[in-house]
This record gives sequence, structure tokens and C-alpha cells, in this order.
Amino acid sequence: MAEIAWPWQYNFPPFFTIQPHSETRQKQLAAWEELIVQYLKSSKQYIIDVRESQNTPLFSNPAINRKLSQDAVLTILEDMARCGRAAPTDKTKTVWEVYWHSLDEWGNMIYSWVSANGLNNSVCTLFELREGETTEGEEFHGLDVNILTKALKSLEVKGKCELMEFDDNQGVKFF
Repeated sequence: MAEIAWPWQYNFPPFFTIQPHSETRQKQLAAWEELIVQYLKSSKQYIIDVRESQNTPLFSNPAINRKLSQDAVLTILEDMARCGRAAPTDKTKTVWEVYWHSLDEWGNMIYSWVSANGLNNSVCTLFELREGETTEGEEFHGLDVNILTKALKSLEVKGKCELMEFDDNQGVKFF
């Protein structure tokens, strides 16, 4: 896993308790959200399981003997969801997808790559987009398939592509 630069707050015990004062709380939530995105991006992860959160270095700092509670993790993820940066995978809200970029940003990134490589009016499989040699080095290479599908659906709504299914494969035609 790539090393991230832990912010100063990570070693400040009150950071691990959601603050009651609204202005302080908003700054704290913003700092946590940035840290979560940096951490997941550096480790190429997209999922947070709230039940397991205290077992990760992200939400547990043994140096100051602090762990972020599951309720606090949920508060942060719900705030991220309001900004389009996270979404629960089910109604229990225990497992969350976290987006390093919004779904629109992921979609635009993919569409820019398609256009730059002359792939408009062609079909790509989701496998090719996620794991193909031609996408190596692209930020969306290796992207979680559910997040990739949602990003492509955001492009589909804009009329830039059409998702397709064929022989147990998912593909997308770009326009």
C-alpha cells in the first residue's frame, strides 16, 4: 500500500470524536472526508464496511489510543453521500462505496480517454475498460465494477454511451 501523509488532526485526540459545535464539526467532517479519499485512493480501495472500520489504520490511531466510533464513521459517510462522494450498498448502511471522484467525474474521465483514443462509435467490454492493457496508467484502470457501471450510467443519461449485455459480458457503446 502506498504511504499517505496523515494530517496533523490524526494525532489530535478530539479528531476522533464528532464535535458538537457546527462550524468545528463541518471542518472536522471535511478533514475526515479528505483523509478517507486519500487513504482509499492510495490503497486502491473503494469500500468501507462500518462494522470493520475500527480495525483499519484509517479509523484507529494506536499512538494516541483513539478509534473513531462506528456511529461517527456513519455520520461522515452520510455527509459524503450528500455531496455525491459515497453511497451505501444496501439499506442497512453498513457497507459503503466511496468515490475518489464523483460518478460524473469518473464518467467524464472515461469519455475523455475514449475520445482521445478514437473509440467513439465503438464497443468496449467493461473488462477492457477496467483491466485492459490500453487503460493501464489511467486513473480508472482497476476501478470497482459497480462504480464503473454507475459512472457509465451517468454518461448514458447524457447520451454519450449505451450500456449493453452480451454472452455474460457487459459492454458499452460510446457515441
